[in-house]
Amino acid sequence: MIDDIHVSLLWAMAENRVIGRGNTMPWKLHTDMQNFRKVTMGKPVIMGRRTFESIKKALPGRLNIVLTRDASFQAKGVQAVQTLDDAFEIAAAQCLIDGQDELFVIGGAEIYALTLPLADRLYLTKIHADIDGDTWFPEFDRGEWREASRIEVAASDKDSHAVSILLLTRMR
Repeated sequence: MIDDIHVSLLWAMAENRVIGRGNTMPWKLHTDMQNFRKVTMGKPVIMGRRTFESIKKALPGRLNIVLTRDASFQAKGVQAVQTLDDAFEIAAAQCLIDGQDELFVIGGAEIYALTLPLADRLYLTKIHADIDGDTWFPEFDRGEWREASRIEVAASDKDSHAVSILLLTRMR
């Protein structure tokens, strides 16, 4: 938690920790996308430049903060920053303005690795399959986290794989 603001990571991950392939998500999960929209709406989202490029546009209804080493990076509807401290400062200020108590980190792997030690909530969609990929979520000690909620979703025409949608909270 940073200044009474919850730092939350949100991602979908296969059993083998794959989170992407070729800067895309190698699955179709309508339920996960609905959950993503529901839990992040109205809250600041922090992402890396490649994640932003995979999304292709700013996410509506949320302050979009893009963390990049490229000081000249600009994109419509986003606030670009070069440091994680700047990203958190801007997100926390927006939370105060909007009366929110949570910011979201939404990718990619390098940004997750930087922020995982600071997080106190993990919103994980666990895909019940091993999937080929080139990007993995960093390893973390599941023993440090308590399962606060779980929703099971079967594979369907809208969801290519069965998933568990989990909310994990850090045990302190």
